[in-house]
Amino acid sequence: MDYGLAALKLFCRQLKDAVPTHSSPPSMTLAGILFQRAWLQGILVSGQDEGCFILDDGSDVIELSLSNEFQQESWKTGMYVMVIGAYTIRTDDRPIIKVHKIVDLSPYPDREAMWHLEVIEAYKLFYQSSSEA
Repeated sequence: MDYGLAALKLFCRQLKDAVPTHSSPPSMTLAGILFQRAWLQGILVSGQDEGCFILDDGSDVIELSLSNEFQQESWKTGMYVMVIGAYTIRTDDRPIIKVHKIVDLSPYPDREAMWHLEVIEAYKLFYQSSSEA
């Protein structure tokens, strides 16, 4: 993992436009920006009780792969969480994020509205301008 590459603030739907590169270490590109990790926020629509972690950010859903370190916590359906992790495209199933960091943001009700503004701003400042260059 190249931690020198930024974790892009994205909506789940935007990840569908990411394209794998043939570089080493393996990475993805979106609008000309190289990345390995995605930063997402959304509601867990499937949690520990269901045995499969699914995040819904309102644009799409993505599966989360949590290591044993994170599974010791109680991640439940309905929680609003922030996740950062390696993005992997799977041809036979929905895409997946191998989670490196997960934080429960449920106690902060304004985070969801703020997140949408942050992603839109990042898109306008960085992703949109680099695809037009």
